[in-house]
Parts: sequence; C-alpha cells; structure tokens
Amino acid sequence: MIWKIKKTLLALLLSFNALAEPRATGDLGFVIEREDSAALIVNTTHHAQLARIEGLGDLSHASVVFSRDQRYAYVFGRDGGLSKIDLLQDKLAQRIVQGGNSIGGAISQDGKLIAVSNYEPGGVKVFAADTLELVADIPTEYAPGKRSKVVGLVDAPGQKFVFSLFDAGEIWTLDMKNPQKPAVEKFKNIGKEPYDALMSPEGRFYIAGLFGESGLALLDLWDTAAGIKRILPNYGKEDDKLPVYKMPHLEGWAMAGDVLFAPAIGKHEVLVIDKRNWTLLKTIPVIGQPVFVMARPDARQVWVNFAMPDNNHLQIIDVKDLKVNATLTPGKAVLHMEFTPRGEQVWAALRDDNQLVVYDTANLQEVMRLPARHPNGIFFSARAHKIGL
Repeated sequence: MIWKIKKTLLALLLSFNALAEPRATGDLGFVIEREDSAALIVNTTHHAQLARIEGLGDLSHASVVFSRDQRYAYVFGRDGGLSKIDLLQDKLAQRIVQGGNSIGGAISQDGKLIAVSNYEPGGVKVFAADTLELVADIPTEYAPGKRSKVVGLVDAPGQKFVFSLFDAGEIWTLDMKNPQKPAVEKFKNIGKEPYDALMSPEGRFYIAGLFGESGLALLDLWDTAAGIKRILPNYGKEDDKLPVYKMPHLEGWAMAGDVLFAPAIGKHEVLVIDKRNWTLLKTIPVIGQPVFVMARPDARQVWVNFAMPDNNHLQIIDVKDLKVNATLTPGKAVLHMEFTPRGEQVWAALRDDNQLVVYDTANLQEVMRLPARHPNGIFFSARAHKIGL
C-alpha cells in the first residue's frame, strides 16, 4: 500500500515537472534596489518580475556581470561584497566580502575569473567564478606605503583586465592567462585623476576620462608599445566649468560606427569624437550635465540621462543628424538605462518614483511601468557576450 502511494506521488511530481515551463536565461535582467540591499530578477520579453533577492549589502554603487551561460549574475557592492546569484533558482548562491570599498568588477574572456576593483585597501582581487576562491591579489602600490583607488576595471581579449589608478594617474593591464603567474604592465603619467573608463566594443581601445585635467587617455591594446595617447587635451581648458553633482559613468559612453559620444564633465554638452583620428567633430548641447550616454544597439540613437537638478529628463540624439531630436520626462531621478539586446526597447530606472519605465525606441512611446523600490542599475543577461561590460 505504501509503495503504491509513493508511486502515485512520484507520478504526480513528474507530471508537474513536465508541465512546468523551463526558464531560458537569454531574456533575463537584474535590477538593483539600492536602498534595500536587494535586486529583482526580471523577464525582459514579458516585462515581468520573477523574483526578489535580498541580503546583498551596500548597493549604492553596484554593478553586475553575467556568466557566459547566463545562469549566474555577479554583483559588486560598495561594501566590498561579491555576490553570486543563481538566475534559475532565484537565490543567492554565495556571497563574500573581499574588500572594504569596492566600485565594480569584470568577468574574464573565458568566464572562469571574476576581477574586483577596490578603493580600500586599493587594488584588484581575482576570484574563481565557480567557487569565489581567491586566485590573485594585485595591490596598486604606486609609492612606498601608498595604494591607489582602482577605477575603470574592464575585461579585455586575451584573458586580460585593464584598469586605472585614480591617485597615481596610471593605467595597468593584468594578464591572467596563467592564473598562478599574473602579469602586470604599467603605464604611468597618463594624466591627473582618471575616474572611469570604457573599452571599445571590439576590445581594442581602452579610454580613461580625466577629472583632474582636460582630456582623455587612450591605450591601444593592439599596440601597447606605443604607450598612452592623449585625446582632446585642450577641450574646455580655458572655460569655466559648472558644478559636477554626479560623475559621468564612462562605461555608458556610446560608440556608434566611427563616432564616439562622451559626456562633457562640468558642461551641458555631449562630445562627438571621430574614432579614426580621435579629434573632436562637434559638441551637442543638452539639457543638463550628462551622466550616461548610451547607444542603441543599431547605433542609430544615443540616449542621455542627467545629474540633478535635471535628472527627471531623457534626451535622444539622432546619430545621422548629430542633434537632439526628442526630450522625455519619465519621472523622478532617472538613474540608469538598458537596451534590450536588439534595441527595440529601453528600460529606465526611476529611483524616486519607485518604478521602471519601458519605452519603444522606434516611436518613443511608453510601453509600460513596473514597480521597484528605489531602482538604480539595470543589467540584462545579454551583457554576458559583450566585451568590456
């Protein structure tokens, strides 16, 4: 009798599993709820919240990367936390606190290593993606007893990471092809106070923005022997700068064909730079101080959000005409944007409205809104297959 009951229960369980729809990971997203130490797992096709993950620490400057199979999200918290989220089982799989103050990280080309950039104690730590065990510790000591804050950490081809030293004014590359023997190459005197950086989509050019002086610093990873090239060293040098209420985020810079769009620090402008010779083509006036300047995947549009007091606006630049062709006012405190993989929609986080808003990028019409508690960053799993994100 007991055997028959067990057999019936097993049959019911197998029947339920057969009816349950398996979850694919290609259209998943991860939304940071900064005030609650939590994040949402969302489905970008159906505009649905699937789960809420708690216990993620200080997320005031959180960023996220994805495993190459798109099953896991790795969250870098400001408190030095590194959290591994299982997107299929809707749970926090593992969490460590690896530093005192962290601002970001990256995943290696083969997906086996996670690198974290630290303000405190200053340096880069590299962990095994599967176990979060420490693989390498790279202190950024630039003078006896002095370590630099690390910014602008990105992955690069050849199992490398590239990052900038804010205090030292340097760029370092970290070669992890042999995890037992990490190889560091240092480029000094790149300019004062690099504060963030971007990697070009093909993984060739690393560009660091400079807060302490005018211009940008460029490293060509195809020709590192050429050293650092300074871009736009005289732009705005003699002009009075406006107060900077929020630093631009350079991983949100936009490369569209042969043109680079970048936020101007302390100015209400977007810079248009010719990538072929790294000269300034023009500046595009915008409504406020740009923070993120992001290209739609087909490179036809560039979407811009702003620091306070203009952070209730979005502006859209037409790349063909190189001018703003639309202004949207979605709500209070637009903090971040993310395009769906082929760019038909864009999601925006409205921190002070506790909402996510989705727009159709063709007609700029609102598609829908979803609730979220003080949302900050939005990260879609398609990032797993992009260099430098």
